Amino acid sequence: MKTISAVSCLMLASGLANAGVDRLNLDIEQITVSGLSSGGYMAGQFHIAHANWVSGAGLLAAGPYYCARNSILTALGQCVNKQDEEIPLPELETQLQDWRQQGLADPAGGLKGDSVWLLHGTGDMKVIGAVTDKLARQYESWLDDSALVYIDDQPFSHHFPTLNKGSDCSKSESPFIGNCGYDAAGQMMAHIAPYPSRPAENKGELLTLDQQKLGGEAASGLAEEAFLYAPAACLEGQSCKLHVSFHGCNQNVEAIGTDYAWLTGLNEWADTHNTVVLYPQTKQSSLMPLNPQGCWDWWGYTNELYATKQGPQIQAVSNMITRLAEK
Repeated sequence: MKTISAVSCLMLASGLANAGVDRLNLDIEQITVSGLSSGGYMAGQFHIAHANWVSGAGLLAAGPYYCARNSILTALGQCVNKQDEEIPLPELETQLQDWRQQGLADPAGGLKGDSVWLLHGTGDMKVIGAVTDKLARQYESWLDDSALVYIDDQPFSHHFPTLNKGSDCSKSESPFIGNCGYDAAGQMMAHIAPYPSRPAENKGELLTLDQQKLGGEAASGLAEEAFLYAPAACLEGQSCKLHVSFHGCNQNVEAIGTDYAWLTGLNEWADTHNTVVLYPQTKQSSLMPLNPQGCWDWWGYTNELYATKQGPQIQAVSNMITRLAEK
């Protein structure tokens, strides 16, 4: 388990007077998101809810938006490793349209011009290919032509594939980062965030954030801390973009420390593309709401509006982004 190096503790009791965030000049007019497994579901929910704000999304080993329909039984029966019944995409679309009319999700037009990158490994038995195929069908109906890339022919297990970090590519095991000789982060970001590349003379820093203060009341069900990787150029005051990456189940700080925030390859990409990467963190719970594996809410354990702008976790991350960009 990797420990934090070059960490700044960010004291956020009054505004953003601290040694790390106060040096950031963030451009959050358009952001990008990504995630693995439950984090992939959450990244998709964040994208659809905030379609006017998010310009690109990378989803690994995830399924359709609102697949679980506010039911853990539906989640387990249709949206993970089996499909007892066909996922009813028209029903999901009807619900989304209703939320859009209520202002709980941005209009469909917000997705036009966005780029989406999906991945499902042929060796992934935890989220089966038929589930991710339905996610691809949803996005095909929403996006412009050629805006969707779907990688479904690589022999990856259930993890985030990397060039040379993590565990055996053929196995799904902690920290769920796969040493596969494949730069998923680089491939993904090149499609969803094609920013100009700049030489990176120095490595950036992984900062520890007070997630409760940044996220506000909506973050009460999340971990005390989150992480933020800031390239050296960003810490020196250059204008930088923002990417949010959501870990999967059993990948939060309680389970694997900072491994997800270090090993995916996103930080290396960020160094050369002046992009700050936010890694929000869940917390495990053996009480209600029951969440023993520290998953993001994609089935309704926070409230029935979990997949909309009113979902507590989506609100919390939105608050964090806004606060990080305050001057």
